[in-house]
Amino acid sequence: MADVTVVVPAYNEADRVGATVRELVQDYSVVVVDDGSTDNTATEARKAGATVIQQPDNNGYIVALKRGFREASSNVIVTFDADGEHRPGDIQNLVRPIEEDTFDLVLGARGTIPRPSERLLNRLTQLQVPVQDSGTGLRAIRRSLALQLELDTACTCGTLVLEAASKGARIGEVSIETRPIEGPRGIAWKHGEQLVHVLRYLLFA
Repeated sequence: MADVTVVVPAYNEADRVGATVRELVQDYSVVVVDDGSTDNTATEARKAGATVIQQPDNNGYIVALKRGFREASSNVIVTFDADGEHRPGDIQNLVRPIEEDTFDLVLGARGTIPRPSERLLNRLTQLQVPVQDSGTGLRAIRRSLALQLELDTACTCGTLVLEAASKGARIGEVSIETRPIEGPRGIAWKHGEQLVHVLRYLLFA
């Protein structure tokens, strides 16, 4: 087994997190950070074999992600969405360039970025860092880099990549395929605030 911890932030994902974890624990240590869920997310994740960290309140994806970074003990951390969109088979392709000391952060580049607001943030990020998908939820990152990131923004779209680049990280990408997930995607109102943060990095970082 590779020295990899898969960090899965989750909020009210009781119906899906169990299946996600069961796929992952066959090959990896899995840490699910339950971000103050009001359903049985923690119970289902634990039953499936994950180590579960329960946050008392719902503080958002970034807070959960940073908690997962701190809890992971491996040299390489993979971030993975709880909803089943990602494919565990892609993980080794992301991890390998870090293990070979080619990159410090490897993004799983989706073929399609679904939200127009996310596509805008991505285009702006590309002005500084030439990546195809700066908002992907599937990433491999060297733990030493992960612990340096402040991630003090509305979400990770664009800014995780921009902050990593500002710290001298070597950033690469691997193409991935995503699986369709049930239910509509909500409007990402936070992307309005995130636009300000991306511009801040581009202009002042």
